[in-house]
Amino acid sequence: MTCLIASEVNPPAGAKPVVWRLLTNRAAPTLEAAVELIDWYRARWEIELFFLVLKEGCRVEQLQLADTERLQTALALYMVIAWRINRLMRLGRTLPDLPADLVFEPDEWRAAFILNKKPIPRQVPSLNTVLRLIAQRGGFLARKHDGEPGAKTIWLGLQEIAVFVEGARYARQLN
Repeated sequence: MTCLIASEVNPPAGAKPVVWRLLTNRAAPTLEAAVELIDWYRARWEIELFFLVLKEGCRVEQLQLADTERLQTALALYMVIAWRINRLMRLGRTLPDLPADLVFEPDEWRAAFILNKKPIPRQVPSLNTVLRLIAQRGGFLARKHDGEPGAKTIWLGLQEIAVFVEGARYARQLN
């Protein structure tokens, strides 16, 4: 058993430094090995979010698939969906000014504006603008001090966007 103690360097003024006490069955004989274990732990939250979306958003635990092959196929599909939602959330926070068309089809980002009763811009909007509109459909309030949308409001909003886009495309085919 190895116990690593990691302490935050240069915390914000007036704040106590964050201190992690990590227990692991991995040895950390060097500083590089200890840093690697700490980096693994730092990635834990991303993994937790991925499984949250997989379990609560995609509801994989409620699948009643008796056949292993069907279950594996469903999991493969849902894992891509969970990855996309988490990736969108992370990109929206780290690269908010990316053009939305890098990760959304035109019908998707336009649907976010239409469903929120906003005029559709002539230029491709930023990723953050579109994500916030999508998340508003999922319950994100977008108030001044609310921060950025989370995985849950994004997945709920994306469900509405997907239904809207499918309906719009079907309506186009009828014309």
